[in-house]
Amino acid sequence: MGESTKQHALHMPAEWAPHAKTWMAWPSSGYTLGDTDAEAMEARQTWAAVANAIVRFKPVSMLCEKDDIEVARAFLDAGVELIEAELNDAWMRDIGPTFVKDSAGSIAGVNWVFNGWGAQQWATWDKDAKVAEFIDNRVEVSTIHSPLINEGGGIHVNGNGVVLLTETVQLGEGRNSTWSKEEVEAEIHSKLGTSSAIWLRRGLTRDYDEFGTRGHVDIVACFADENTILFHNQENPEHPDFAVSQEVRRTLDEAGDYRIVPVAAPTVLRDEEGFVDYSYINHYVVNGGVILCGFGDANDGRAVATLQSVYPDREIVLVDARPLFARGGGIHCITQQQPA
Repeated sequence: MGESTKQHALHMPAEWAPHAKTWMAWPSSGYTLGDTDAEAMEARQTWAAVANAIVRFKPVSMLCEKDDIEVARAFLDAGVELIEAELNDAWMRDIGPTFVKDSAGSIAGVNWVFNGWGAQQWATWDKDAKVAEFIDNRVEVSTIHSPLINEGGGIHVNGNGVVLLTETVQLGEGRNSTWSKEEVEAEIHSKLGTSSAIWLRRGLTRDYDEFGTRGHVDIVACFADENTILFHNQENPEHPDFAVSQEVRRTLDEAGDYRIVPVAAPTVLRDEEGFVDYSYINHYVVNGGVILCGFGDANDGRAVATLQSVYPDREIVLVDARPLFARGGGIHCITQQQPA
């Protein structure tokens, strides 16, 4: 529908508010799909497992390249809608719109500037940069353009005026390094209806490797309700994220009168590439459920118990997320909610 000509006060609903549907994108090329048939099969099975888990709770619309429609259909539940679209990659949290509501209750899509997570050398984004507006037009809602280079994985709101951010994302090289913190906050507040920001200094260690986002908050900390913040708690001092977790805890403790809940990291420390950033924080809240990253780890059960305690009325569903993390993200990273 194009740019809104009249902006009422905007408000991003919290993730636990009712959803109309989930948007996803099917892996069809590049490092996400992989270089071998086995890697492609793994990617398709994993994206499908997430979509098929979500569609039990609410509708799912999956963007897909024309040549992959038939392949995707074979993996996906019949209830998942497939929509032909041009894609570079499949991280819908970052390439899709950030849906907001105005004071009249109408939905709009915020279209941040997407440049491949800070114009990283391996990334291409000529098609992905157009996905947010494509979805807005499909839903028939207004697009609100922002000049801020940002991604959906770099923000998390409590639905009551507070947003979590990371200095190495919104203020980092390749994104908005010439902006002041105050300028970033003003732009984000104007688009999300927030009035206060909690800034983490950095993200998890692995997220600064080649295929990382350079610090997305949705793998580090998130709101579970207006006053509860979950954070990734690496309990093993042999892992570099042990120090990161301690720093995050201090930042959150100093942020205000919140209930701070540690979520123990998986016990595994490394894979063949180095220290892992496996995180249960990167879950996705849906209508009546929570789709939780699983790692075949001894701490999976602890994570289920912790999340069940903060989401008592939702079913916790584990999906093996190791193939996602091997590609640089998790379950939250490949999903984007459209509010009801």
